[in-house]
Amino acid sequence: MFSNVRAVLFDLDGTLIDSAPDLAAAADRMRIERGLPSLPFEQYRPMAGAGARGLLGVAFGITPQDPGYEELREEFFVNYESCMTQRTFAFEGVPELIGQLLDRGLAWGVVTNKSMRFAGPLTRAIKLFETASAVVGGDSTPHPKPHPAPLLEAARVMGMDPGHCIYVGDDERDVVAGNAAGMGTVAATYGYLGGNADCMLWGAHAHVADPLDLLGLLNFPARA
Repeated sequence: MFSNVRAVLFDLDGTLIDSAPDLAAAADRMRIERGLPSLPFEQYRPMAGAGARGLLGVAFGITPQDPGYEELREEFFVNYESCMTQRTFAFEGVPELIGQLLDRGLAWGVVTNKSMRFAGPLTRAIKLFETASAVVGGDSTPHPKPHPAPLLEAARVMGMDPGHCIYVGDDERDVVAGNAAGMGTVAATYGYLGGNADCMLWGAHAHVADPLDLLGLLNFPARA
C-alpha cells in the first residue's frame, strides 16, 4: 500500500482510455486506400501503445528506418486527427476511479508520450479530463518516457513533490520513468500490454487488473 500520496499520474492510451479502435482505423484506412485488404482489429490492438511506429509496422511491415516512413507517418497522423474521438472511450471503472480520487482530496494528471498535437485536443474533447491538474505530452519536455522528465514536469505543474505522487501505466517505459522520477509505480495489466507475462518483471511496485483496484493500494487519510 502507498502512503502519503497526494497526486496520481496516469498514462493515457491503454491506461485511462481505450483509443485502439481509432488508432487502428487510421492505419487500416491507409491499407484500404492502397487496395490492400483490411486487417483484423486484434492485430492492431497490442501495438496501439506504440503509436505510429507500432501501427504502421502492423499495417505495412515498415520501421522508422525504412524509406518513405516519414510520409506514411504524417498520413497516419492526419487520418488519426480526423477520427480520434469517434471510437475512443474511458475504460470501465476509470470515471469512478477519478471521482473517488477527487472525493478523497487527491489531485490527478496525465503523462503520455502522445504529442500535444493529439493529447491536447483529445483530452479537451472528453469530459473526464476537465478535472485533470496537468496534461503532459511526449513533446512537452526534451525527453519522452522512459525518461523521467515528463513525470517531473507534471509534478512541477501540479506543485507536488514527486515522492508524493504515484504513476500508473500499461507499458514498461511507464514503470521505468516512474521509478526514475522517484514515484511509486503501478502497472495496469488491463492495458494493451497487460496480457504479456513480462509485465510482472517491469519493476513496478504494484499491479492492478482493473482501474478501481488502485483504490485498494492507497492509504487514504481518515475523513473528519
